[in-house]
Amino acid sequence: MFKNQYDTDVTTWSPAGRLFQVEYAMEAVKQGSAAIGLRSKTHVVLACVNKAQSELSSHQRKIFKVDDHIGVAIAGLTADGRVLSRYMRSECINYSFTYESPLPVGRLVVQLADKAQVCTQRSWKRPYGVGLLVGGLDESGAHLYYNCPSGNYFEYQAFAIGSRSQAAKTYLERKFETFDSASHEELIKHALFAIKETLQGEKLKSSNCTISVLGVDNPFQVLDSMMVQSWINSLEEEGPAAEETAAAADQEAVQPAAEQGAAPDEGSAPMEE
Repeated sequence: MFKNQYDTDVTTWSPAGRLFQVEYAMEAVKQGSAAIGLRSKTHVVLACVNKAQSELSSHQRKIFKVDDHIGVAIAGLTADGRVLSRYMRSECINYSFTYESPLPVGRLVVQLADKAQVCTQRSWKRPYGVGLLVGGLDESGAHLYYNCPSGNYFEYQAFAIGSRSQAAKTYLERKFETFDSASHEELIKHALFAIKETLQGEKLKSSNCTISVLGVDNPFQVLDSMMVQSWINSLEEEGPAAEETAAAADQEAVQPAAEQGAAPDEGSAPMEE
């Protein structure tokens, strides 16, 4: 049997138990420009790569403000991302009007996941072809969630989605243990380093990345291009010194291991073959 016999609508299962329409939507997320999120106990930083369709066009927005305490970064179909961000904005406004308090981040993420899941069980609909990194702050602290087109959602300390995101994930996996107690300045630096990994040789500039910050002491805001460029310039100045420090740390780690592997004393008994 051919694959295209089972992808005519979203409710047709293949013999292997797969929904190809949902997999196509998840593939759209992988093909989108990269989006990165990381959090500490008090702050959340969202970043994305700005990618223009041609030299004559501008890039599309990939980071949206939902409320003062919630923001999203998207990868995939931007049109679907705008629809979902508008839905999240409406839910926050309705909750605030009814209960006179901000909507908890976890509850909004569950509602968003339910909305996405409905599109996987209605034959006249298609799944949303966009992945969302939802960063927020509520009474329980800072949160970072990833909402998948399949309706699944996961909470992360740091995560990256989109094209070439594996390089950013590798960087975040090496550094995530320090994020919990990091300041928002350190989180911004790590986000820029992760974005640089996804560019694969292309020069990091304020024109090809967007950074947003949310914290206890400041509402969600997208940094302007001049501020982002100043962060990039400071990273370039710190670059050589940071590399020397990392090399020295690696050398110190290798030296004790070499001492442990030294030859045994002359008085020790020979090993039996």
